[in-house]
Amino acid sequence: MITTSDGDLRATTRAVYLAFIFLGVAMASFAARIPQIRDSLGLSPSRLGLVLLATAVGSITSLPLAGHIVGRFGSRRTVTVMALVLGVAMSAVGVGYQFGVLPVVIGLYVYGFATGAWDVAMNVQGAVVEQRLGRAIMPRFHAGYSVGTVAGALIGAGAVAVGISVTVHMVIMIAASAVIVAVAVQRFGPDSTAEAPVEDKSGFMRFWREPRTLLIGVFVLAFAFTEGAGIDWISIALIDDYGTSASLGTLAFAVFLAAMTIGRWYGPGLLDRHGRVPVVRVLAVIGLGGLLLFAFGSHPVAAFAGALLWGVGASLGFPVGVSAAADDPAKAAPRVSVVASIGYIAFLGGPPLIGFLGDHVTVSRGLLAVGVLLILSILLSPALAPMRAAAAAPAGSPPPPVASS
Repeated sequence: MITTSDGDLRATTRAVYLAFIFLGVAMASFAARIPQIRDSLGLSPSRLGLVLLATAVGSITSLPLAGHIVGRFGSRRTVTVMALVLGVAMSAVGVGYQFGVLPVVIGLYVYGFATGAWDVAMNVQGAVVEQRLGRAIMPRFHAGYSVGTVAGALIGAGAVAVGISVTVHMVIMIAASAVIVAVAVQRFGPDSTAEAPVEDKSGFMRFWREPRTLLIGVFVLAFAFTEGAGIDWISIALIDDYGTSASLGTLAFAVFLAAMTIGRWYGPGLLDRHGRVPVVRVLAVIGLGGLLLFAFGSHPVAAFAGALLWGVGASLGFPVGVSAAADDPAKAAPRVSVVASIGYIAFLGGPPLIGFLGDHVTVSRGLLAVGVLLILSILLSPALAPMRAAAAAPAGSPPPPVASS
């Protein structure tokens, strides 16, 4: 029999899944229409890159503030407001691109800002669900995001195929996603498993001086770079360095995404059975092996196999890092904000670095920079060990069940 508490937790879990899924849907709905927006504005590749950089700048602006925002207003209100802001911003992009570059840049900046705060808030709520369940589930939430990106991309491809305009497609899809999420997250629970207030009154900036939090942040950066490099460059490397068709390059990218999604879906069982540190070390080694196979393979089959292993290896680093940052529920928001802020630097600086290396040693060889960070992640993995219950729990509250994850 399901108790009221069990029913509430299941409803909260579904709401967190929807928050992750529809953030992915919104992102992919825009990404699917980038070629049409680019053509309408007449942008060169370099100018398009600068326009798209507005999203990363918005996220980097938002993330350092997100911990305070979530601590002050709670994850429920933060995601509700940011979902609606994101819907307005991206609808403005869908309309504004017809009038020039400036509306697109402004809309993408606001979209990036909303995404950053939304991301931290839903991860904080996901960490609370994980702690209440007493087992790992964060990677499955992140798998939900991956599923959302695939769904959004497929819908976008269908919209292009049947001739639906960019404006109609983006306004309907992104506005609908925003409204669905705003309604769903009303089932979010409190942001702490304890009765103590979540917001830390002693000053947010002190969390930027915590050695464990900073080490987890660098660990997450390494895996974010590993993930981002695969997303940005696998298809290009197949086409340019292996001489395949564009369709095969896109297929290799899809294999990478599918492997990462599967790793995130089945990863919680491994985390519960073996613990965070051994699992992420093994995955880093698998990812490194896939990367070497991809970079030095002599046939596209080797590249596909490398992309598969690379995707599995990259799958759990980001969500496990978020779980580790949120071990203490009362301080989850600021610590997740710090970790996400550091991790997102990879998405800002990674593409230019691989592009620079690709100009000199080919993209495939340039991707070996990812291997250096994977080795670094192995060295940093002890920081992910669960905090001791006495240190993590606020005074007077029962300790969260972190030992199994």
